[in-house]
Amino acid sequence: MKLGANSVLFGAFDLETAFKYTALAGYDGIELSAIDGMSEHLVIDRWQALAPEIKRLSKTYGLELLAMEQPSQDPAIMEQAFQAAVEIGIPIVNCGPGGKSEDEAAWSQVIDSLGALAAMAERYGVTLCVKAHVGASIYNTPTTLRAMREIASPAFGIDMDPSHIYRSGENPVEAIAAVISRVKHVHIRDCKGRQHGPGAPADQANGRGDIDLVGYVRVLHEHGYAGPLDLEIIGAKGQGYTLEQCITIAAESRGHMQACLQACGAR
Repeated sequence: MKLGANSVLFGAFDLETAFKYTALAGYDGIELSAIDGMSEHLVIDRWQALAPEIKRLSKTYGLELLAMEQPSQDPAIMEQAFQAAVEIGIPIVNCGPGGKSEDEAAWSQVIDSLGALAAMAERYGVTLCVKAHVGASIYNTPTTLRAMREIASPAFGIDMDPSHIYRSGENPVEAIAAVISRVKHVHIRDCKGRQHGPGAPADQANGRGDIDLVGYVRVLHEHGYAGPLDLEIIGAKGQGYTLEQCITIAAESRGHMQACLQACGAR
């Protein structure tokens, strides 16, 4: 598995700061945030101007470009994201599932949208991933399995985030085993309690919450998963976290991720 961090943790700071401290924390790679309002890192409508600098930073800091997170399913925006991914060398684009839980009309729209985007991703030679998200149409294991059945494209994959599964009332260790056949990306973070939101950024740091992340990583290893394991901590910019606080979260979580890998014999 390749250990990475989503640059959204450093969303209040410039992209070089994100690369620098992700590298110093010991990660193998980075996931670029293209999340409007949470960062100004990979801004989709000006990706051409940003691409050379991103490639330079990747080389300078020795970080593999593991993925991109761009939440919108707007076809025009997503096509730009896929174009950026091809030019920059990013193999995976993560987007949000959309829709509303237990709403059958919304479900049909979500599957049609994701199916069309997966076909577009296939044409560009990249992988589109989506994760179960509290409140969305795809929000737990049964709905993830249903999406897997209904979207056959080989360019469509599952992005698993244990905190959303946990907050949906499930056991993430059991959930990851059920969907592992289509898992192409993993967002990892911890959380305390099963409330709607993920909690304060510090409480999302791996090891500070209630999730059995050691067991979660063990299942990934036992099934031969070799893709990205990207830390995703949201809210640091909005809650005014200092650079020192963000670095602490990145480094602490990296240590916990390494310990999980060592505990299950993956490293």
